[in-house]
Amino acid sequence: MWFWLSIIALLCWSGSDLFSKIGCADPSDKHSHLKMVTAVGIVMGLHAAYEIFIGGAEISFGIMLTYLPVSLLYIGSMTLGYISLRYIELSVSSPICNSSGAIVAIMILITSGIGETGVGQLIATAVICIGVIGLGFAEAYEDEEKRAARQQKGNYKYAKSALAIVLPLAYCLLDAAGTFADSLVLETLNEDSANVAYELTFLAAGICTLIYTLIIKREKPVARRTVPKFIGAVFETAGQFAYIYAIGDSEHVMLSAPIISAYCAASVVWSRIFLKEKMSWKHYLAIGVTIAGIVIMGIFDI
Repeated sequence: MWFWLSIIALLCWSGSDLFSKIGCADPSDKHSHLKMVTAVGIVMGLHAAYEIFIGGAEISFGIMLTYLPVSLLYIGSMTLGYISLRYIELSVSSPICNSSGAIVAIMILITSGIGETGVGQLIATAVICIGVIGLGFAEAYEDEEKRAARQQKGNYKYAKSALAIVLPLAYCLLDAAGTFADSLVLETLNEDSANVAYELTFLAAGICTLIYTLIIKREKPVARRTVPKFIGAVFETAGQFAYIYAIGDSEHVMLSAPIISAYCAASVVWSRIFLKEKMSWKHYLAIGVTIAGIVIMGIFDI
């Protein structure tokens, strides 16, 4: 089951990537990343209410406090990810951000060993990690003229700066730390309770950003900017729901984390189709390697 939950998280989060990029793309909106946090917080808050009052999920101040460090790592990484979308193409930022799955796999391997993981699954994990990291290298060594052509095709221009690379790298490290901490905390917490705790914390963050942008900065919502943010928030919430159960299977964290982080491969495909961000053969090769690793993993899970 962990494999299919990982695939669902992969698809949902790649959709979130696409609509978050659309929602944060307007350079005139200096607080687009904060408004994205607001949208996600509101949608997650609604889902948390459903889980508590209809689903019967247990929640308390103690549970909120226990999961708080993990929540803050995730919310911090996501906010940095939303900021990076203003400086760099989705087809570039997503692969860099989601190298975190490779880092988590290494952390689990160092701290827990391979356990009962089969050779085939280890090979598949390595292939997925190579594909995801390869997407980052495809950008780093891309010809400047091809990069300019890609940006022109997508009607967006980005300056290649240290900030454009530092932000997704910071996301990568925080997200990896969050995933690793998640795998440990979920050994003592119920998945439903942990997910609700995270969603309520995100709701609190969303309320804070809403107060800042709407009341303090007096920035009124604009439909063409707001709608994509909320669509992205729905995908984000659905992906989080699948993710928490996938990562809750502690025996397969080393395998599920790279699969979920491979949603960047789908994000790159969506950016090519919908945002017209042109890719080189290196991008396609890295995506192919990533997909091959996921297929291999799926075969061993059957």
